[in-house]
Amino acid sequence: MRAINHYFYSAFAVVLLGSGLASCDGYLDVSPTDQVSDNNAWATTGNADMFLNDIYGSIPGSFTTNDPDESFSDNTMRGSSSGYSFTAYAKSSYTPGSVRDDWTTNYAKIRKCNLFIEKVTASALPDAWKTMRIAETRFLRAYFYQMLWVRYGGVPIITEVLNREEQGDEIFRERSTSDETFKFITDECAAMATDLPLTPDKGRASKGAALTLKGWCELFQASPLKNPTNDKTRWAAAAATNKQVMDLNKYSLFPDLETLFYEENNNNVEVIFDKAYLGGTTLGASREGLHGAWIVGGTQRAWSAPNPTQEIVDSYFMANGLPITDPASGYDPQNPYLNREKRFYQSVIYDGCKWLGYEMEMWIGSGSRNTLDLSSANEATNTGYYLRKGLNPKYEFASGDQRLSSASFIIFRYAEVLLSYAEARNEEVGPDETVYSAVKKVRERSGLPALKSGLTQAQMRALIQQERRVELAFEEKRWPDLLRLKIAETTLNGPFHAMKIVKEAGKKVYSVIEAPNGGRIFFANKNYLLPIPQPVLDKNAKLKQNPNY
Repeated sequence: MRAINHYFYSAFAVVLLGSGLASCDGYLDVSPTDQVSDNNAWATTGNADMFLNDIYGSIPGSFTTNDPDESFSDNTMRGSSSGYSFTAYAKSSYTPGSVRDDWTTNYAKIRKCNLFIEKVTASALPDAWKTMRIAETRFLRAYFYQMLWVRYGGVPIITEVLNREEQGDEIFRERSTSDETFKFITDECAAMATDLPLTPDKGRASKGAALTLKGWCELFQASPLKNPTNDKTRWAAAAATNKQVMDLNKYSLFPDLETLFYEENNNNVEVIFDKAYLGGTTLGASREGLHGAWIVGGTQRAWSAPNPTQEIVDSYFMANGLPITDPASGYDPQNPYLNREKRFYQSVIYDGCKWLGYEMEMWIGSGSRNTLDLSSANEATNTGYYLRKGLNPKYEFASGDQRLSSASFIIFRYAEVLLSYAEARNEEVGPDETVYSAVKKVRERSGLPALKSGLTQAQMRALIQQERRVELAFEEKRWPDLLRLKIAETTLNGPFHAMKIVKEAGKKVYSVIEAPNGGRIFFANKNYLLPIPQPVLDKNAKLKQNPNY
């Protein structure tokens, strides 16, 4: 990843290439290109690469924010009474006039992709280089369209550079349907996969990345939100594309889930596509300082922004592979952290565990500053838990946005492909041997036994969904899963929960309570899509707002 990180650093050193494209007239308008010297920008592969690397750098990641998208889901919640996920999304109080504007942000990135494709196509640069870089840019454009599609449904498909001064109101387009938007994204992925290398330069798009993006969109399209009649051909398409990724024989599971996310293991055998960071610069990652435990060893180490909920803690299996709801699992509500699966201990900081050599205490009366915060008065946990997954202990010494780490934010990894295949194949034909095999590989890494034979399709569905939630926890996957599975109306309605621990006669007593500020509201008649921001509608009268906003 160091190679592409160097590219990103160079790209920002000449950020005027990107900033010269900024528009004051809205997401479709492009400022005159004479603000940038075309002769310089597109005369060499090095200069053109800097422009493209600026687009790569604009891929969103969660390592420089204290309000990651995971807190839009039921896996984590804000540890303080702030942040968009708490102030607006949790209560479904956002409106077209107040919603976070992901629309304009993504169209600005798409516009840069269109400009790159146009300029490089017309340039005299080497044909082989042009073919590969244009394919990369089409991948990035498809990825940004995917973000719009998941959030808003059908959107205008813009593939050319538009100019308000030359075209006037012709730049404003109607929304394509959701199905048309999906088809555009997946057609692009299929087409560009043939031009992308199997093994690219570090951090760049690959054939595997294009197919994985396609397979993810097909899984979303096959799921209940988009597929109310349960058309099995959609599930078959998702299964087939994820199987294509498996059949590349390029990826495998990294042996240790705990260190998979450390910078030392960037671009390991499991990584399909990621976003790079460069520690020690403004492009560094700050996950440890933003997401880690608040107080460790009497010292503030982080802002503890996302607190794992009791809901995600209860989703981890027991060491024997059974859910805690199974009477045979051995789960003891008064010893809830005993004999849990390895991923729990690798992912969650809980009362009594050791972190950075110190025992963490969240029980009420402990005297620790980490005591469960029942009034949400400070940055102490509101749930009884702190995040551990992916946090490198060597950076747990400075709180806040410290930008010290070069760990990449993994967007697609092989475990997700295996679980997506298993889910789609189970819905297509039921729990055949290939479904069992895919799930077994993921569970084996964490020391869990294989699933018992003879499961029904419904039983397998529930286990795959639980397995997916646990394996991909805190990786920005849960929120879109809640949407596509159409279960947000249940999981995001009502309170999240916390673990309250007190001592009685010298013995800890555990009780699950409603988490402070844990209430959630989700309106099924509208909240599966976000509203188009009002300023966007004001500029383009051809756009129609999503229902019930």
